[in-house]
Amino acid sequence: MSSRVRVVVAKPGLDGHDRGAKIVARALRDAGMEVVYTGLHQTPEQIVETAIQEDADAVGLSVLSGAHMTLFKRVLELLDSRGAGDIVVFGGGIIPEADIPELQQMGVAKIFTPGAPTQAIVDWVRENVAQPVG
Repeated sequence: MSSRVRVVVAKPGLDGHDRGAKIVARALRDAGMEVVYTGLHQTPEQIVETAIQEDADAVGLSVLSGAHMTLFKRVLELLDSRGAGDIVVFGGGIIPEADIPELQQMGVAKIFTPGAPTQAIVDWVRENVAQPVG
């Protein structure tokens, strides 16, 4: 059994650009975390299924489409309904500052806006995602 943090990085919805998600996935991997990148056009159901199958400690969502309120909410609801509400959900993308408090109220642990340094994301995950007991 691994003692490394396991993170699923996902692109929900119809976003067609995943460069940022791939950069974050690589930064987390290079920092010693286990990372599963789901690829483009994932449904919330697919993302949650992957998180559960991979025994993820966290799910990082990248949303550029403007559907962040709906997509984050659905992922959180599905995790909760599957008994996996302890999986930390964080994300980033094109998300207006005004929406961040509501996302956090929903249960999103952290939102990174465009230009966030990858080291800040790595540091946040290290500090806020429980280290599994190996």
